[in-house]
Amino acid sequence: MFSLMRNLILLFTITFLCYFSSSAQIQKFTLQDFYTYNSELEYTVDSIYQRLNDRQKVAQMIISSAGELGKPMATVEKLANADAIGGVIFLKGTKAKHTESINLLNAISAKNKTLPLLFSMDAEPSLFASRIKGAKDVGKTIDIKTEAQSDEVVNIINSELREIGVHHNYAPVLDISASNEAIKSRSYGSDKTTVITLANQFIKCTQEGGIIATAKHFPGHGLVKGDTHKQSVYIDGPLQEVDNYKKIIEDGVLSIMIAHITIQNNEKYGTNGLPSSCSRKIITGLLKEEMGFKGIIISDALNIMKAVTILDNAPLLASKAGCDLILMPQDEEKTINAVLTAMKTDPQYKKQVMQSVKKILRLKVCGGVI
Repeated sequence: MFSLMRNLILLFTITFLCYFSSSAQIQKFTLQDFYTYNSELEYTVDSIYQRLNDRQKVAQMIISSAGELGKPMATVEKLANADAIGGVIFLKGTKAKHTESINLLNAISAKNKTLPLLFSMDAEPSLFASRIKGAKDVGKTIDIKTEAQSDEVVNIINSELREIGVHHNYAPVLDISASNEAIKSRSYGSDKTTVITLANQFIKCTQEGGIIATAKHFPGHGLVKGDTHKQSVYIDGPLQEVDNYKKIIEDGVLSIMIAHITIQNNEKYGTNGLPSSCSRKIITGLLKEEMGFKGIIISDALNIMKAVTILDNAPLLASKAGCDLILMPQDEEKTINAVLTAMKTDPQYKKQVMQSVKKILRLKVCGGVI
């Protein structure tokens, strides 16, 4: 009897310890750890990094697309099976379809023992209802007037994203005008202080809820004429919206999206005919070095926007300029090959790419993706 009791107690203890241990492994780190030095986090990221070959590392930078306006799921599945992407942005679709697609892609990663993908969405308030058809309508960004109202909206968005399995929200918009052709109601308005305050609250609430936030569209898309989806668009003269990002960066935004906006008639920041998303002067010089941003830098979409599709190999140019994540290149495999080829002849660029990869892996660990 005593022996039986002892064995039962031993079994219970082992079961409890195993359960406790596995529970502790669910997520050791949070998004709040991303900018904090932690030796265990450094070791975890480095261990994952060392297991990847160069091709797998570069693939971490590539974000493909799915959904009704994205690539066919069969294409995305093929890319996932080839370990040729690091993540997927989900465009227009139903909640059920998005969830089914994400579950399928997670199953592919598990089966192939490849790194899980980073799933993202343009779930800013004004676009939310179109990105997840059937989700609760949270209204337009321009109609958000208080921080409390912003928190209510973010909590709804975060809840929907977590249920679907999305980790990364490309929101909020920091552009200060509601009248721009491309931005319209996606802006918080034309008062700079209001825009910064409400955007910063959106970011804070989003990231505290375990979803990665993204400030966009750097260096500013509100006070320009035109739409980069349709043509090249110019900032003519000084950068009037860059200061919007200072407080956002200081308070810990995890990612910033770069617009395809060309800058002219500006001696210091002119981009020589290139869009900002492909300009090292803007991304590395201004955003990283001058403004001290240490987070993830992502290009705007590279597949259909006329401001970049007119360029030869815009994805490689975006990477060389300093983008960590390359969003929706027209050809993912071609992009990986172009980056690998460039790395062979340019040691400094290879070092930069490897730094980007480590940042992405760190984001995945802190975001609970890995």
